[in-house]
Amino acid sequence: MGARGRAESRRHGGAPVAPDDDRPSHSGSAAKPARRQGMGSTLGPADPVNLFDPRALRRFRERAARRWGEADFLVADVAERLADRLDDVQRTFPAALDLGCRGGVLAGVLKGRGGIGTLVQMDPALGFARHAAPPRLVAEAALLPFKPAAFDLILSVLDLHHVNDLPGALVQIRRALKPDGLLLAALFAGETLTGLRRALMEAELAEQGGAGSRVSPFADPRDLGALLQRAGFAAPVIDSDAIEVTYDSALKLMRDLRAMGEGNALIERSRNFTRRATMLRAIGLYDAAADASGRITARFEVVTLTAWAPLESAVDRGAG
Repeated sequence: MGARGRAESRRHGGAPVAPDDDRPSHSGSAAKPARRQGMGSTLGPADPVNLFDPRALRRFRERAARRWGEADFLVADVAERLADRLDDVQRTFPAALDLGCRGGVLAGVLKGRGGIGTLVQMDPALGFARHAAPPRLVAEAALLPFKPAAFDLILSVLDLHHVNDLPGALVQIRRALKPDGLLLAALFAGETLTGLRRALMEAELAEQGGAGSRVSPFADPRDLGALLQRAGFAAPVIDSDAIEVTYDSALKLMRDLRAMGEGNALIERSRNFTRRATMLRAIGLYDAAADASGRITARFEVVTLTAWAPLESAVDRGAG
């Protein structure tokens, strides 16, 4: 699973971010949000909807595109899982969209699988979009530039966990699907990276007397089925996979997260550089939980959304 991490998965029926000191700018969209896990009172922003800074997210993603391949194993693993699910659907999809293509990771896995005719690849980072095969474009899931009923299938690999208005994005996705079109998306959720979050919080409390916003919250998996129904989808199914990746040290985990483009993009994140003493203490706390072989474990909860656009045209009158 890559030069640094070794991964294994545990299946449950049912965004990771590394500390980053880039300064934020404020923007976003408005709608009632899903509950986000991992947000204590010290982490809550003044605006509960606009959790993430879109400019910072794009900056981190562009940086990741320049060094992609250093830590792409988790995205590649989830893409394989999504392709396996698509193989189980016995139908064809003449027009499909990949939301957050990261240069074509999912397209490379599919290679003619899944009954897909044309795959449009979309990414918010130009650095990723330019490496994808055409047709391709630069755009964000929060502002889809497509006419209604444009696609038979919309796929997404680890892209939706940083959307500020997830309910609104799901409505746009459903409207971009043809009647009886399929959404198949995987995103980080639940208790992803709880070990890192705990170590950073304890270190900051010990060294600085208070804990700031260092790790993003993630949508509560229990809310996602209701969000799909609210967006007008039919027959939503939510599945959860626990992917555990082992590392030599917490520092290597943080470097991988940065290389993945998962920097801390919270609007309410600290404006100051992390103190050396704080970071060393956090690394020490996490590394103290190493197993007998000296390796630490990072847990990622990946939730897969499966839902269909309904045949009834009246859905637009009640789900938007």
